[in-house]
Amino acid sequence: MRKGQKSSLAEAADWLGLMNHMEALMLITDAEYIAPTSDENVTVTDTEFSNVAVRLYLPRKPSDGLRRAVIYFHGGGWSLGQAGMKCYDHLTRWTSNRLNAVVVSVNYRLAPKYRFPVQFEDVYSVTKFFLQSSVLSQYGVDPDRVCVAGDSAGGNLAAAVAQQLLEDSEVKTKLKAQALLYPALQSLDLNLPSYQEHENKIILPKWLMVKFWSEYFTSDSSLREAMASNRHVPVESSHLFQFVNWSNLLPEELKKGYVYTSPTYGSSELAQKYPGFLDPRAAPLLVSDAQLRGLPLTYILTCEHDVLRDDGFMYAGRLQAAGVPVTHDHVKDAFHGAMTFVLSPAELAVGHRLMNRYIEWLNENL
Repeated sequence: MRKGQKSSLAEAADWLGLMNHMEALMLITDAEYIAPTSDENVTVTDTEFSNVAVRLYLPRKPSDGLRRAVIYFHGGGWSLGQAGMKCYDHLTRWTSNRLNAVVVSVNYRLAPKYRFPVQFEDVYSVTKFFLQSSVLSQYGVDPDRVCVAGDSAGGNLAAAVAQQLLEDSEVKTKLKAQALLYPALQSLDLNLPSYQEHENKIILPKWLMVKFWSEYFTSDSSLREAMASNRHVPVESSHLFQFVNWSNLLPEELKKGYVYTSPTYGSSELAQKYPGFLDPRAAPLLVSDAQLRGLPLTYILTCEHDVLRDDGFMYAGRLQAAGVPVTHDHVKDAFHGAMTFVLSPAELAVGHRLMNRYIEWLNENL
């Protein structure tokens, strides 16, 4: 069962008053959990790094020298998913086996029980812990060949972690790469052409993305309602719109006749109560160009049929302009979450194609 199917079932449960939408989605997601299971290629264990739950994948085949490593953050709107979901276990296990790499898949805490910045702090703590020379040595990892990666909300977390590491003088090991798979990168303008064009797509409709964003910060419906009408940013934060101005940052072919309009500003009170939506740790597109310089080699996957398409396009363009080496893989026949459609009964050729492209990039660049 995938995000579109899950969402429909959750809507029905919500409408019937059985439970709220997020609780229903969480139950459905939990049903896809599988226990840590080793195989002939990879040893799989659940453990903790820096008091945060992780699933660890250690390749069994011998290595000529130190191994590569990938720290992976799953998607699910900061409120769903886990490293043990079938689709994520398959992806991270396959990554470990194909690359002969150590893979750390992080079970960060989720909304609605935990709000921003807990999710970010969990993944950052794990990354910082793993990058210690003693820990890298323990697992036989080459300190010059470590990558952070994630899909959707996990791509958001990976981008934020990579940015924060540049500012952290305590961390001596530098990331070699970041891989961002259809990432969510800003909550400032939720009326980009991709949000308008794909507003009612079954996999990730606009209303659900708005709900994920607002629930990341609060259960207060006033924020969700303001975000849904794109009137949540106060005038005193108007300078941030330059970082997400799609009329300047998107290629012409993606504008598709949509007309950029100046922002309609909202209440200062919302931003004061829930400042997270203006925080670059939640919205990595909001950092200045100077703060992008020095970021590692970057892979960005975007899908044409996805409300988050334009986030990825704008970040790719801004990174390239800042001198960061970027591989931007835009897939015109793909939709949000396509890479998770690789297992029966929801197995699609496009899912395998996207996963193979991602693994090939890691193999060539990490």
